[in-house]
Amino acid sequence: MWMFGFLLSLLGTVAIHATTNNLQENIAIKGKAVQSSTFYYESNVATDDDNVTCTHTETETNPWWRLDLKSSKSIRDVTVTNRIDCCPEQIDGAEIRIGNSLENDGNNNPICSNISGIPAGGSVSYSCSGMEGRYVNVVIPGDSKNLTLCEVKVYGTDNVKLNGNSVQSSIFQYWNAERAVDGIKIAPGIASFCTHTKEEKNPWWRLDLLDIYYVSAVTITGRADRDFLRINGAEIRIGKSLDSDGNKNPRCAVIQNIPGVVSYNYSFPHMEGRYVNVIIPGDKNVLSLCEVEVYGSLTVRKNFVRMKFVSTSDPENDKLLYQLQSALALRGITDVKMSWTKLPQRRQKCDVEEGNKVCVQIDAA
Repeated sequence: MWMFGFLLSLLGTVAIHATTNNLQENIAIKGKAVQSSTFYYESNVATDDDNVTCTHTETETNPWWRLDLKSSKSIRDVTVTNRIDCCPEQIDGAEIRIGNSLENDGNNNPICSNISGIPAGGSVSYSCSGMEGRYVNVVIPGDSKNLTLCEVKVYGTDNVKLNGNSVQSSIFQYWNAERAVDGIKIAPGIASFCTHTKEEKNPWWRLDLLDIYYVSAVTITGRADRDFLRINGAEIRIGKSLDSDGNKNPRCAVIQNIPGVVSYNYSFPHMEGRYVNVIIPGDKNVLSLCEVEVYGSLTVRKNFVRMKFVSTSDPENDKLLYQLQSALALRGITDVKMSWTKLPQRRQKCDVEEGNKVCVQIDAA
């Protein structure tokens, strides 16, 4: 209890955590669906927001369903709802593919996830970590297959293409680090718009994003000429440290092989960092990149504020934080969570009044 209801000067430390309430929008309903064949039920019933009616292909080789989002999107996750009646196993082994190509009806685009099994009537969400693409395909490889989908929902992400300053371990002639972020993926000529290091030990390329981001996807485009193999074995590393030029940050992917004139997307669950490195470990190596695209979103920060204010309230009952939150809301600062990291410390102040010692309990940092 606070004695005598005195107005007390409180000095403590408050953690203010600003958050954003993002409503998930199913962007599938804005797209156009097609499928490899139709047995009674059309492709568009998978995007009608009705889990009862399902699509159904004929029995065939590699049956597929495709959603055209009308433009390239950054995909956070795809939710698939299975049929509730017979044959829920018909979805087993399906692949979710996302990309911008219609080669092989879109079924050659990168794989977001494999569907190992969905219970009858169940829905499973598959994280795609910001993969970029206009087309979302669900395909079952193999002969004598049927594909049935009761609902497919696609959710985008607030990921944006991130920019920054690029450097590399060395420069061969005029093929500098900036050529990997110039927006030119494929061009005629030998490495005409690509980076190129000298032959050296552990050649590397680094992008400084200039702030700390959640990075969920990196797209690499290899060279179109005969030297496209010079990317093989490269590691993608993301982190906050410049120790060893950033090459000791956590490894999130290893590039096994990127054929010429191909862009490959590497997705991961929100790596956090400022620096994105591509490095080929080993002696006498050359690193050449034609384009590197990094996608992510700013990290949510906790701000620690040390403040002094006057109140009759006990800080332990959180009334003070509520009062402060209300005051911020009046100034247009909303979606804020607060908590004490250090409560004000109690101490006594004593005075002598008319020969009697009187002590009151007050707060101080």
